[in-house]
Amino acid sequence: MQDGIPWSSDLLTLAQRFGPRIAVTDGSATLSYAALSARAHGLARRLVAEGFQPGQPVATFVPNGCDAPWVSYGLTMAGVAETPCNTGSTDAELGWFAQLTGFKRIVAPLASCARLAWLGFEPLALEDIAPDDSFAPLPPVPSNAWGRIIFTSGTTGKPKAILHSHGGRYLANILQRAVLPFTPEPGERVLLMTPFTHGAALITYAWLDHGGEVVLQDGVRAERIAPVLAAPRLSAIFAPPTVLAKLLALFPGQAVPGLKVIFCGTQTLTRDLYARAKAQFGPVVRVTYGMSECFNPITVLEGPDVAAAMDEAEDGLGANLGWPATGVEIAIRDEAGSPLPHGASGDIWLRARHMNIGMIGPDGFVPRPAGAWHRTGDLGAVDARGRLRLAGRASDVMKSGGYRVHPAEIETTLEPAAQGRALCVLGLPSDYWGEVVIAVAEGLAEGWEQAALPLAEDLAKHKRPRAWLTLPELPRNAQGKVVRGKVREAVLTRWRLEDGPRPRLIPTLAGKDE
Repeated sequence: MQDGIPWSSDLLTLAQRFGPRIAVTDGSATLSYAALSARAHGLARRLVAEGFQPGQPVATFVPNGCDAPWVSYGLTMAGVAETPCNTGSTDAELGWFAQLTGFKRIVAPLASCARLAWLGFEPLALEDIAPDDSFAPLPPVPSNAWGRIIFTSGTTGKPKAILHSHGGRYLANILQRAVLPFTPEPGERVLLMTPFTHGAALITYAWLDHGGEVVLQDGVRAERIAPVLAAPRLSAIFAPPTVLAKLLALFPGQAVPGLKVIFCGTQTLTRDLYARAKAQFGPVVRVTYGMSECFNPITVLEGPDVAAAMDEAEDGLGANLGWPATGVEIAIRDEAGSPLPHGASGDIWLRARHMNIGMIGPDGFVPRPAGAWHRTGDLGAVDARGRLRLAGRASDVMKSGGYRVHPAEIETTLEPAAQGRALCVLGLPSDYWGEVVIAVAEGLAEGWEQAALPLAEDLAKHKRPRAWLTLPELPRNAQGKVVRGKVREAVLTRWRLEDGPRPRLIPTLAGKDE
């Protein structure tokens, strides 16, 4: 094959092979493989006819549902740089995304087009795109062309644009298929509830390559999900910890016959949450490690290995993320970038052939040198068995009384006191201590620390929280992750720190009014 990616030919093959079978459903509407291909090819030909060149950014603003996959396929086959924007994005966020990447054209439902036009974009309504069922393939796409642009969650500042080539994206799709824990049979279903702009898209491509059926839901809504869980042939669910916790709360004790795997990632899976999931669904939770700079898979811990790891004694190295996937290299280095031995904690570095080709920030595009290692910003270690262990984000590390303190370690220790609710440990600026460690629970009654204090006795004194707070909700980003910086802002609007040897938090007028 020449240096080109055969996106169009691959999709036409699936349409010919599985034509009338359901490819995607949102619980009410359905889309067959043949219709998926026709809609995607219609969009691709429309963009090519408009003069869009390989690698040129074109945005999407499409909610989870039957439209999301064919729009994604269409932009990919046209060879443009698919630039998905979360439908929960604010006007300011959309403006920032456009400023970074330079897109003007944005594909969206007709109902969103007036808003997008008012913001200065050039919307293309889904309803105006004519299907093309001619089964005539489009030309292969240059492998080095810009293929997909992903925006980071913005937990450490304004979002950045992570750029992947078409060749890297194609390789990531192949690797994703290779590490599926089983080969889906035609008609087997996977339930995806997270934004299609991130992990759900990669699983969709891998699943459809085998003739499976993708059930896309726009969020975790009990009335929409209940019939999916009760229907036959649901063999997989993508449920990061926040989604998994919601499923357990919404459907207590409900088993899912035939469920083979729960794909879990994006944040740490705690022992308590795993134990509850295992009791309800069986030992089917699989843990992976991924990030915007490198498509999944980075590391994989299969269901039986997760069960075994959860039975191991705590060793202080952090959450177990499993072994590097095929083609991925992991290294642990000190602050100067020198390699550390197994068992030593430091910065996590990685490299792989399916990594991003660069990043677009406020100062423009910064390419990634070929073969270069990527410093992830995560802290961890590689244990004696070669498994990656995650301690937390380097940016989250607190310095209190001269000690480095990892919030994830404290959160794991205190987790049983949170009663299944979200828990966030963070530091407040302090002249006396550097940072004062506090714990903030979501939705618990005041006084919850009475259950947490005995657990905190297992922590060194400098790691024990100085205040135990509760908020109705903890701020999250579009992927459902608690944003520590936003939690800190919420705390400081309700309490002020009285600094000194025995620091304490005093409610402000805003806090008293709530």
